[in-house]
Amino acid sequence: VQLQASGGGLVQPGGSLRLSCAASGSIFSINGMGWYRQAPGKQRELVALITSGGSTTYGGSVKGRFTISRDNAKNTVNLQMNSLKPEDTAVYYCNALIAPTSTRILNGYWGQGTQVTVSS
Repeated sequence: VQLQASGGGLVQPGGSLRLSCAASGSIFSINGMGWYRQAPGKQRELVALITSGGSTTYGGSVKGRFTISRDNAKNTVNLQMNSLKPEDTAVYYCNALIAPTSTRILNGYWGQGTQVTVSS
């Protein structure tokens, strides 16, 4: 089982980016999926979470600007980021609670991280 994130890059303040993360491998089920970020010199922080039923939770600094969504059929989670600010600059990591077919036990998995840079 692995998570593959994509979609990072350089964007000007006020711009938008869309991150995607796909889970692959022999998967029995996926519970919560989400995004975290880590800026240089700072701890990793929650950006957004979404349950298998579609309930969402957002970190305080991104509420109203970011939208998380998922496609359960494709095992993907997306993060639409609008009105980006320089302080959103960080490495973004996707995370998911996945039960592999072999064990059917939920474990946390992390993607490799994708850099988002907001700068003029």
